[in-house]
Amino acid sequence: MSTVFEKIISGEWAGRFCWAEDSCVAFATIAPTAPGHVLVVPREPWAKWTDVPADITARLFEVARMIGSVQEGVFDVPRSGLVIAGFEVPHTHLHVIPLLSEADVALANAAPASDEALDDAMRRLRDGLVAAGYGEFVPEDMSICPPVTH
Repeated sequence: MSTVFEKIISGEWAGRFCWAEDSCVAFATIAPTAPGHVLVVPREPWAKWTDVPADITARLFEVARMIGSVQEGVFDVPRSGLVIAGFEVPHTHLHVIPLLSEADVALANAAPASDEALDDAMRRLRDGLVAAGYGEFVPEDMSICPPVTH
């Protein structure tokens, strides 16, 4: 049985992507704690982050760091937060969240966002990633995840 994230990555279910490469992708969560909250997800469905190979783990954290750095400027926040929990979907994912306060990092505060709010936040983040020099990783169409290239 495939996970919800596999269905989003494959295009079976809708997603809003800001990053795509061979090892991982990043897309908006439909229930953010703050505007711009994204998930960095390996393409392979490891249930626990501690089971992910070290080289992929390193890349997930590097992508999360790059996205978080851009979030700080785009959303005018003092810092970006990172959470790994994984109880809701058995597929490793890193929550990268623009933070105004520690309340923004609490996943219990997540709430569904409108399509308009999600689209606006993702357009802003995608534009920020391109401006920061990461355009090669920003999919041309935010609703389509490019396939693996190798």
